[in-house]
Amino acid sequence: MTLRDKAAQMVWPQVFGDYVSADAPQWRKISGWITQQRVGGIIMSVGSPLEIAAKLNALQRMSDLPLLVGGDLEFGAGYRARGGYFLPNGIDLGGAVLFPPEMAIGATRDTMLAYEQGRITAIEGRAIGFHIDFSPILDVNNNPANPVISTRSFGEEPALVAQLGAAFIRGVQEHGMIATGKHFPGHGDTGTNSHLALPVVRASRARLDSVELVPFNAAVKANVGAIMTFHGSMPALDSSGAPGTLSHNVLTSLLRDEMHFHGLVVSDAMDMGGVLNTYGAVNAAQMAVAAGADVLLQPQDVATTVDAVVAGVTSGRYTEARLDESVRRILATKAGLGLRTRRLVDLDSARAIVGDSADVAIARVAAERSITLVRDSAHQLPLGRLNHGARILSVTYAHRADLGAGVTFDAELRKTFPALRPEYVNADDERPDFFRLLSIADSADVILVSSYVAHSSTVATVNVPRPFVDFIGELQRRKEHPIVMAFGNPYLLQQIPDVSAYVVAWGGFPVSQSAAARAVLGLTPMTGKLPITIPGP
Repeated sequence: MTLRDKAAQMVWPQVFGDYVSADAPQWRKISGWITQQRVGGIIMSVGSPLEIAAKLNALQRMSDLPLLVGGDLEFGAGYRARGGYFLPNGIDLGGAVLFPPEMAIGATRDTMLAYEQGRITAIEGRAIGFHIDFSPILDVNNNPANPVISTRSFGEEPALVAQLGAAFIRGVQEHGMIATGKHFPGHGDTGTNSHLALPVVRASRARLDSVELVPFNAAVKANVGAIMTFHGSMPALDSSGAPGTLSHNVLTSLLRDEMHFHGLVVSDAMDMGGVLNTYGAVNAAQMAVAAGADVLLQPQDVATTVDAVVAGVTSGRYTEARLDESVRRILATKAGLGLRTRRLVDLDSARAIVGDSADVAIARVAAERSITLVRDSAHQLPLGRLNHGARILSVTYAHRADLGAGVTFDAELRKTFPALRPEYVNADDERPDFFRLLSIADSADVILVSSYVAHSSTVATVNVPRPFVDFIGELQRRKEHPIVMAFGNPYLLQQIPDVSAYVVAWGGFPVSQSAAARAVLGLTPMTGKLPITIPGP
């Protein structure tokens, strides 16, 4: 292989699973990455299962060497491989199995459910062309203000995160896919979104050993195949302030030499502000390679990044032998997955595998067992004790882009309470009409307020705006006893500490909405236990 071919094996751009015609500019760009830049792999983003599979087959056919395909299948293959919603009708186009977020699994405290999630993710993922699952998230979410991890983590207890993470890894890797522990050495104790800026975790090395590194040590012992890096600085590990992704102390001295990890080291997305804004694309790419990264994921520009890796050798920043180490790992991974002889997937077989009803049922069990009753001081639950003619007001608070928010929850409740009145509040509206809702609430027998506002790669905080907090406070002051459902940020209770009823559903996916509705109706017990601490006011 030429020097540039070696560098290209380490650069993996992002591809969407949408349909594009063969002469579309997007397709020419993607095919150029394969045939001209000769990249070694890709990260596949969202799309329907069969469109993803067909696109990956096409890309595999045009590549001289098999491509490694990774994806953020954090909550099952359905987290990426779903058809979405067809507008304006709002038709759910279906897809692969979608589990509740990791913190919901943490609320069940069940390693078998974690294993099953890994198993189903691997079977479905391989059926549509994925090889590497960029999960589980092994960050210990010990900072309630964390705007980017939150419910993506199993919880705040290092031992629980380690146990569930190791079980998930076994489920994935025993069924033909590579799991990835992330974000090393730990993204849980930060209030800064690494997509937007560079976080700094100022914990001591002793604290890191006893908290953040516990799940990663367990993952290495479980033979996890890949580790993804953290775009954040930990001065206790590297006094220069370099983020983990760009730190030789972190990726080589700690991960390779001290922890004896021998798998693939994958960077977090290289177009994120945590590294890009501070170090620049070229310098960051070279620093990551020098630090010990094998894969530069989702760069801002593919050709520029490949050139930067090559220039790092020619300028003497690192040797070609350093690249050889990474390329050997990448090629060995491809061989170990059997891609030399079988790189394509069978589209006809996918329908028999993806979305299987038995697997859907396991995701449903996970969601039902995760629902957590935190408070019910007015003894309003379950609602199934009420007359079916009871007037139920169900308020959904969500961002406009969240098309499914409240849909499944209200539909499930309406089976028992036909007179249910749904109301929607746009979280993006700076001046929502809460006065109108207060007037409606006067005549309701029960008021359900569901918040779907959650962590995101685009937000700096998960706190809800003051008007929403005041609305719930006014309901409480009037002794309307609202039942607050946290489908987004589970720490919402910090902002509304006086609310009389609080239920955590952990995620707004349809499977969690259905489980939450059945739980508040009393059709299933609320057996979840908080895997986090919600601080008081």
